[in-house]
Amino acid sequence: MARIADRSAVVGIVGLGYVGLPLLLEFHRQGFSVIGFDTDLAKIDALRAGRTYIKHIEEGRVLELSTSLRFQATNDPALARESDALILCVPTPLTANREPDMSYIVKTAQQFGPHIKRGCVVSLESTTYPGTTEEVLLPELERLSGMKGGVDFHVAYSPEREDPSNKEYSTATIPKVVGGLTHACLAVAQALYDTVVVRTVPVSSCGAAEATKLVENIFRCVNIAMVNELKMVFHRMNIDVWEVIEAAKTKPFGYMPFYPGPGLGGHCIPIDPFYLTWKAREFDMPTKFIELAGEINAQMPYYVVGRLMEALNDQGRALRGSRILILGLAYKPDVDDLRESPTFKLMHLLEARGAAVDFHDPHIAVIPPTREHPEYACLLYTSDAADE
Repeated sequence: MARIADRSAVVGIVGLGYVGLPLLLEFHRQGFSVIGFDTDLAKIDALRAGRTYIKHIEEGRVLELSTSLRFQATNDPALARESDALILCVPTPLTANREPDMSYIVKTAQQFGPHIKRGCVVSLESTTYPGTTEEVLLPELERLSGMKGGVDFHVAYSPEREDPSNKEYSTATIPKVVGGLTHACLAVAQALYDTVVVRTVPVSSCGAAEATKLVENIFRCVNIAMVNELKMVFHRMNIDVWEVIEAAKTKPFGYMPFYPGPGLGGHCIPIDPFYLTWKAREFDMPTKFIELAGEINAQMPYYVVGRLMEALNDQGRALRGSRILILGLAYKPDVDDLRESPTFKLMHLLEARGAAVDFHDPHIAVIPPTREHPEYACLLYTSDAADE
């Protein structure tokens, strides 16, 4: 605690993506020495050279980081022995069968477990189901370190709340939920995060913190599903759903606007609800509401393609043989974040029906490799599609 208070503690961040890099920058800005860990050598090289690889993170901040004596970037887990705090920001995707993929957490624990030092605080930030920290991460850390969590080292869970390109809220200004394995673990983790965020919100356990993040995103998933369904219903009734939403949101209480779209995107809403659905089966509890919302949202790309076919038909055209330009690849405006973007599903559905598909996004000139859609990697926008 004293080393946290006087900023002499070394903070290691594992995973330097949309969650890890902003967090590393904040700890460095607050005077800590930081070590960034990632398996992607391109990211490490970029940080060492002072180049940003995430559009909404200013190059100046990364350049300042790269010239600092308080910064290291590496792919060597053994350097974790220098860290007083180790924060894990690794992916938690779904498998093809929509079950939680814990492989990234397990692999990270196996790589770093042998190198954590006594007294270190290990905090998991990856969104996951209640019980992951204690049932998946902790046993691996204890087995490989030869130490006891909550006794020899501290264990915590603090869900990330990043919203890329949000002009109003940033890493430092978003309150942070924190749960600990023990009261002492919570106290140390809270003290650590208190140095970089506006306010920490302590909860009774790691499980409660894990559940908090799921509730936040299930709330959004269910409400988006509702308005997506209303979009389809009101279309049949020849009512403009956008007009209805604008009118409804004039009510100053009891209503929050959500908007229809071509499907869900981003690293949270399309995935997180199914983590709870999967875990709930262990307790013989169905989650029909969540599953129904997921079904509605997953069908939206099909609805969009159907509406497009109707529109082309009205012009005497068939979808097969048509040239379709998709405007926007990222899952939301003004970012270069492609995670779970429904655009890929739309491209696949259109191509399967014989259309020639191209795209334009002012923030993405070339599609990078993705886990779910490797077939589109390195595809470039070709401007002649827009001309036709």
